[in-house]
Amino acid sequence: MRIIVTCGPSYEPIDGARRITNFSTGRLGIFLSNHFAALSWEVLCLKGEQATCTDPLKGPELKAFSTNDNLAEILQQESLKAPVDAIFHASALCDFRVDHVETSSGERIESAKFPSRVDGLRLILAPAAKVLPRLRGWFPHAFIAGWKYELVGNRQDALAKGWQQIQNANTNACVVNGAAYGEGFGICQGTNRVEHIGDLPLLATSLAAQLEVGR
Repeated sequence: MRIIVTCGPSYEPIDGARRITNFSTGRLGIFLSNHFAALSWEVLCLKGEQATCTDPLKGPELKAFSTNDNLAEILQQESLKAPVDAIFHASALCDFRVDHVETSSGERIESAKFPSRVDGLRLILAPAAKVLPRLRGWFPHAFIAGWKYELVGNRQDALAKGWQQIQNANTNACVVNGAAYGEGFGICQGTNRVEHIGDLPLLATSLAAQLEVGR
């Protein structure tokens, strides 16, 4: 079985020296990658360059990615190789990119490295490229699971966003976690089905079992 796991954060450049990113560590995706590799599956772990988790990969192949577009390019290239059975898209990609930069007075400026001794700069953001909705086109027969890490609202709010992601991105499942969900994980499928999972090892076991059933 050939598996792709994405993990860790992407980044989007502000200038040649600065960037915007998020707090994702990559730990969850590394754990999943190791778990699947231990089952003697062929695993490719696509890990964000800014991931801070130092847990070693024990068996999976590793490729690093930088921006959303870079990850998309790598995934598209992988789709042209051997068939992929499952993709677990656990990476935390940037929702926004820097469209342009302005001074505090509204003047648009460009520079390889913006000067630090100015009154202030405004970063004008635009939506960054989404990767998850493109996966079905590249991997039409794969089991595809996305992620929803929610901090605001309650468990039902978080699950609703998971089911909505499935519909919007044409995926098979969405794993929901974060403060809004509470302890553990929820594996959403369909329009209202959910399996509540207590911890990360149990999550890996459940996801692997679903793939075994579908073989």
